[in-house]
Order: sequence, then C-alpha cells, then structure tokens
Amino acid sequence: MQIVRSVAAMQRLGQGWQRAGARVGLVPTMGCLHAGHLSLVERARRMVGPRGKVVVSIYVNPTQFGPAEDFSRYPRDLARDARLCRAEGVDVVFAPGDKQMYARGDGAGFTTYVAEECLARVMEGVSRPTHFRGVTTVVTKLFHIVQPGVAVFGAKDYQQAAIVKRMVRDLNFPVKIVVAPVQREADGLAMSSRNRYLVGDLRGQAVVLWLALQRVRVAVRRAGRPMSAARLKAALRRFIEQTPTARLDYVEFFEPETLAPVSKVTRGVHMALAVFVGKTRLIDNTRL
Repeated sequence: MQIVRSVAAMQRLGQGWQRAGARVGLVPTMGCLHAGHLSLVERARRMVGPRGKVVVSIYVNPTQFGPAEDFSRYPRDLARDARLCRAEGVDVVFAPGDKQMYARGDGAGFTTYVAEECLARVMEGVSRPTHFRGVTTVVTKLFHIVQPGVAVFGAKDYQQAAIVKRMVRDLNFPVKIVVAPVQREADGLAMSSRNRYLVGDLRGQAVVLWLALQRVRVAVRRAGRPMSAARLKAALRRFIEQTPTARLDYVEFFEPETLAPVSKVTRGVHMALAVFVGKTRLIDNTRL
C-alpha cells in the first residue's frame, strides 16, 4: 500500500490506472477511521473487483468547518488509519496537506468553489451555512485528482450523499455514487469519528438519537394514517431534551429524493435529526 501526499503524484497514479484500464474506487474520509469507514472500503473493493484499485482519501477539509466548529481538535492519526487501510487491502491512501489542496494552505488564496443551490439549503445547510460548499468543492477536487469510476459514501450523512449525487448528475461527472448503509454500535448509536468526544455519561446519553428514530418508526407503523410532522417534532423535542445533556438542533421529515419537507408523515418518508450531546453535535437518519 502507498501513502501519497502530493496532488501531482496522485494524479499521475490515477492517469496510469486509467491507461491500464483499471477501475478505481474512492472512499473519501476525514480520517479517524472506524468500522463504518471500513465497510465503505469493503463496498468499494466489491465494486472495482480484485484487479481494480481502491483509494481512501484522508483529509480534514477546513472549508467545510464553520468558525466555531471543531476543525482544530478533530481527531487525526494517519499512522493508525494507514494500518487499518493496509489490513483492508487498500491500494493507496491519499493524504494531502492544506497547501496541496488550497493555494496557500490557509484558504486565503483559494477563490473557486462548487456549490449546490437547492438540496443544501435545508437541515444541515441551515445549521452550518458554509458546510456543503466546502464538501462539494473538496469532493470535486478529489474526483479530478483521483479519477475514480466509483465513489462510496455512508448513509449516515444522508443529505451529503444526496447533494454529491445531484452534483455528479448536474456536472456530468463520470463517477458512480454508491451510498452504503449506516453502521451502528451494539446499542444503536451510529458510528462516527466524533463519538470519540463522548466521554463518561455522554456516551450512554448519545443513544437518545437512535431511540428517537425508533420511537417515530413505531409510531408511524402503528398509526395507520398520516401523522402531523409538527406534532411529531414537538413530541421529539420533549423526548430528546429529557436526556440531561441533550439539546435538539433540528428534526425534519422529508421526501427522500428531493429532501423537500413534508407536513404529513407516512411510511416511506425520511427522517433526519441533529442533536448536541454535551458539546458534541451528532446526526442520524432513517427511512420510516
């Protein structure tokens, strides 16, 4: 397995693979890898086959973090991540620095962005206004640098995956986007690198996101008729905030393809929520 730090070196590898006819699978990550990430690597390998190439990018992208967010303290451990990738049969870990990805490294000399203008305006786009512009810009750069035929994203970041799929469609990227299922801990908590922040009682309290999802799934299944989204939101806020350190950021019910909010909740509607547990912001989602 190779660790590549240079954009130019990664481009040369990608171009060589293309000339050789090898299919390339990309798994974009910010590192601090866990079993959820490794499930994406496994899916990428299945997609490209034993003769294909699997690239895991590891880059904590500054442009998708807001001023008061956790960019500086986001966990970074390239040596550990590389060991996990090697054990999974990854061909290349692409781990560029900021100076490789953004002009001067601090982003000040970088002035070209890619922005999706519809799906990015709800949910995470409201709470984190510049987040998706950073995501779509860095994913565009990774696609140009690595030249993958397939890229695998996790369903935990449902809105992100929908936005990347829309960007690929609108801008004619020759990349197949695969969205792999959410991977969960034994108690239902969605796997996330930010779970490392949950120390002491916070880890147990974080399960409230999973419990909220399950609560609505059961209610919808039993109702037999459309339910008021407004009433469900109010009930969920009360339920979640009974947990001592939990604070609801948002909960939304929406059409799974368009992300358009719905006023009546029935089977087939999608649900997403963001909750602060202590100072840690967690997200989750499910199809009802």
